[in-house]
Amino acid sequence: MQLGLHALGIGVGADRAVIDAVASAADEAGFATLWAGEHVVMVDRPTSRYPYSDDGAIAVPADADWLDPMITLGFAAAASSRIEVATGVLLLPEHNPVVVAKQSASLDRLSGGRLTLGVGIGWAREEFAALGVPFEQRAARTTEYVAAMRTLWREDVASFTGKFVAFDSVRVNPKPVRDRHLPVMVGGNSDAALARVAAWGDGWYGFNLDGVAGVCERVGTLERLCAESGRDRQELRLSVALRNPQASDVAVLANLGVDELVLVESPPEDADAVAHWASALADYWLPAVQVR
Repeated sequence: MQLGLHALGIGVGADRAVIDAVASAADEAGFATLWAGEHVVMVDRPTSRYPYSDDGAIAVPADADWLDPMITLGFAAAASSRIEVATGVLLLPEHNPVVVAKQSASLDRLSGGRLTLGVGIGWAREEFAALGVPFEQRAARTTEYVAAMRTLWREDVASFTGKFVAFDSVRVNPKPVRDRHLPVMVGGNSDAALARVAAWGDGWYGFNLDGVAGVCERVGTLERLCAESGRDRQELRLSVALRNPQASDVAVLANLGVDELVLVESPPEDADAVAHWASALADYWLPAVQVR
């Protein structure tokens, strides 16, 4: 099992010096992946329910700095050499898929093939309204956008006709480094999200799950959905972040076939303290995950 770190882009993790320090220190310490999530806008009094907490409220203050994940991970990739970078997650239906295909392939090229594109359908109606994107049919829009982006990555001269996006005989370069393919991880913990994983995802990013029992139940559902879709669950990459992870959870996660435990942590405000912070996390967690 590998160890990931979700620590960039928000609050303290939005500081340039801290981003550089986290990327360098996590790379050296042996973390597998640096994750960064996305919200384009936040509102002071949301009516939409946050799906990853019991009370329906997101813990990030509305006035906190929240960097664009592609730009954040570009800086992180430049400050490191080995560690992979991943959006966790990009809210794909809020974006033009042709632009995302270009941006993600560019970041993959500049990082030497280290990008994983984690995508989600979004949950905040207010955010979609601010961007002028319909909240309804966002799941169908996401599915079609992924198909369109894969066409752009794969084909020299690409054409696509769908309900939400269409283009004819266009060239979008560069191509992703790994055989013109970018791994697309699907975020979300619902049955509908897991159905998207089984239908067209390269993997699943389960976020803020309530302990290993929650992971076990969700993986069981994913296995059933994969069987119904004719997919081999073993071909999928599973990355999970727990609300309160314990070292004793690692063996259970490994037995479930989880590939990566992602720690959601806030880095120190002082960039000079980041190396010790990252090293301490690695010293505690890596021995547990590496023996599995």
